[in-house]
Amino acid sequence: MDTIKRTGMQQTKEIKYDCPICKEGNGWIISEDGTSAKPCQCQGARRYKDILDNSGITDIFQKMTFLNYKPKDKTQNTAKKIAMDYVKNFEKIRNTRQNSIMFCGVPGSGKTHLSIAICNELMNQFVGIRYMPYKEVINYLKQIKTDEELYQREMSSYKTAPLLMLDDLFKLSERRGQANEADTDIIYEIINSRYMKSMPMIISTEYDADKLLSVDMATGSRIIEMTKGRISEFRDMKLNHRLL
Repeated sequence: MDTIKRTGMQQTKEIKYDCPICKEGNGWIISEDGTSAKPCQCQGARRYKDILDNSGITDIFQKMTFLNYKPKDKTQNTAKKIAMDYVKNFEKIRNTRQNSIMFCGVPGSGKTHLSIAICNELMNQFVGIRYMPYKEVINYLKQIKTDEELYQREMSSYKTAPLLMLDDLFKLSERRGQANEADTDIIYEIINSRYMKSMPMIISTEYDADKLLSVDMATGSRIIEMTKGRISEFRDMKLNHRLL
C-alpha cells in the first residue's frame, strides 16, 4: 500500500507494507543476497484469515469456546471432555474411519456451542473447516439443482472440506414427521462421499442414533460408524437453556 508524504516543497512516496517483517507482504523473507528465502510469520495469520473467511462461521459463533461453555450436569461435562479430547487427538484420527464426533438430543442443550468450540480450536491449528447449517443449505441446494455447474460446485465445498461441521441435521423433517426424499438424497451424497474418503465431520442433531437410522438407514449407519465412541446424547429437557 503506497502513500504520499510531503517533505518541504517535494513529495516523496512512503511505502507502508501489509507486513512489516517480510516487507513485500508476500509471506516470504528474502535474504540480503537474494539467493534464499524463508517463510514469514505472517503466513500463519493469512492462512487463518483465509480459513475463517471460507468457513461460513459467523462472528457470533467465533465467540463460542470451551472456556465459556459451562456444563450444568454430568452429561454436559462428559460431552465437553469428549469434545476437548477430539481436538487433542484430531491429527492422529483425522484419516481413520472413526474420525468424527456427534452431539445429539434436546434443543438448546449446547450441541452447537460444543461443535463450534471444536471448530474454533482446530481453525487456530489451521485446519480448514466448512460450516453447514442443515436447513439453510439443503433449501439452497434444492433451489439451484437445475444449474448443474453451480450445484456441483456448492456440493463439492461440503464434500471436500478438510472438516465439515453439519449443524442441526434433519431439522427440516421434524415438522413433517418424516424426511423428504430430496433432502435425504442430497445429504446422503455429501456424507457418503466423506465416508468413502474417511473425511471427518462434526455433527449436531436433535435425533438420537436410532432415529437417525429410521430417517435414512444408509446415511445414519455411516454417521454412526464414523462417530463411534464420540457420540454425546442430551436427553434431559432441563438442559434446554432456552426454556429457563
